[in-house]
Amino acid sequence: MLSKKCQYALHALIYLSQHDKGTTVTIGEIAEEKVIPKKFLEAILLDLKNAGILGSKKGKSGGYYLLKDPNRISIIEVIRHIDGAVAMLPCVSLNFYDSCGMCSDEKTCKINNLFGQVRDATLKILYANSIADLANTNKDPGKTPRAKRK
Repeated sequence: MLSKKCQYALHALIYLSQHDKGTTVTIGEIAEEKVIPKKFLEAILLDLKNAGILGSKKGKSGGYYLLKDPNRISIIEVIRHIDGAVAMLPCVSLNFYDSCGMCSDEKTCKINNLFGQVRDATLKILYANSIADLANTNKDPGKTPRAKRK
């Protein structure tokens, strides 16, 4: 299950992707438009900045902007950065492996095998989709993002 933090990160990235390249958007605007607690959003955007996904600009016309093309920000990249492991069990995780200690041989463990397949199917979908893909399916024709005033 995605954490609230990860859900908010995805919503913020989708919102930013719907603005022109290089356009800064304030934390306050994102928080208001996406109904995300402002203090929590500040920490999330800082995490995404530290991951090289976002840039920021200080001052009167400051805010956050995408450093990467939304087509090149995979959903898996965001999830792994914010939440860590994608796999439902530590013994099938590719990046955060840990033995469950429940079976003598993971290769013959039916639970490990099943959840390995679940992991593979999940990864395939998450790698194949980007922030741009989500933004294109989430556009509300009656509402366009507000442009940052200069």
